[in-house]
Amino acid sequence: MLRRSFFLASAAAAARVLPGATLSSKERVKRALAGQDVDRPPFSLWHHFGLKTAQEHATRTLEFHRAYRTDIVKVMSDFLYPKPSGKWYQLKVETNPFPDQIRALELIRDGLNGSADMIETVFNPFNVAQKLSSKEEVLRLMRENPQALLDALDVITQSEIHHTRRAFAAGAGGVLFSVANANATELSPADYEKFSRPFDKKFMEGIAGARLNILHLHVQPAYLNGFRDFTAPIVNYSMHVSGIPIAEVRKQFPSWVIAGGIDEVNYRKLTPEELRREWQSAAQAAGKKYILTPGCSVPNDSAAEELARLPKIVGA
Repeated sequence: MLRRSFFLASAAAAARVLPGATLSSKERVKRALAGQDVDRPPFSLWHHFGLKTAQEHATRTLEFHRAYRTDIVKVMSDFLYPKPSGKWYQLKVETNPFPDQIRALELIRDGLNGSADMIETVFNPFNVAQKLSSKEEVLRLMRENPQALLDALDVITQSEIHHTRRAFAAGAGGVLFSVANANATELSPADYEKFSRPFDKKFMEGIAGARLNILHLHVQPAYLNGFRDFTAPIVNYSMHVSGIPIAEVRKQFPSWVIAGGIDEVNYRKLTPEELRREWQSAAQAAGKKYILTPGCSVPNDSAAEELARLPKIVGA
């Protein structure tokens, strides 16, 4: 009973919200990154807006941030990589592959006026290749002409590094780099090792140094260990989809900040008390280096009341 009481008390302390927020969003994030005490955990949540212009994208992002008072403004990325005139994999390095996204970042930066951290979203090269063609076409090329696929992935990687440096210049404090294929649904461990990991690692090394770089993983246990040598201060993943406990991620990534804990798949159905329990459990397992987020995007059709539940329980 004493041991159980100790862990319950630890969870409550880890998830405690002090009366009245005493830190700004940027101070809260900075302290969490350093593993220092915070008045409440920094938090964020997000979903896709799917808008067509930089102005619409920026306006909706700022409205979302102001409505739900997120500590980190995660800017979604719904603009497509430029298609070549020939075959989809006959690519050249682009110095500015997502100009509309850069313009949106500039507008969001100006709208925030320094009040909160902003991060860009970048999808890994393998995912970009699938969007340029199709999942089936990329797998076919992987079997029939693997060098052509490797060459295309390297070009995309270089182009995305150029884009990210422009994003930093536009005010982004880091990127959420989405790796959606570190699981058997997408690639075998051997195929991920050959056709995706080298480019994912090259990208992270090419943008290293930003304090809010987040390695966002759609991962299964057999793949997790392969990310331990990546250059990133923060890891974000879905505990509920992957089945990997946060305690296990903390064990493998002892110095990294862990972002996650909230079930994004069932987010719309979760009551405030269920959200609070998920937060408390994740915070206890992660320790002080923790940012409260869903494991991935919450449903795009989430209602305003549903989106507001998380910031309300956190005290934002």
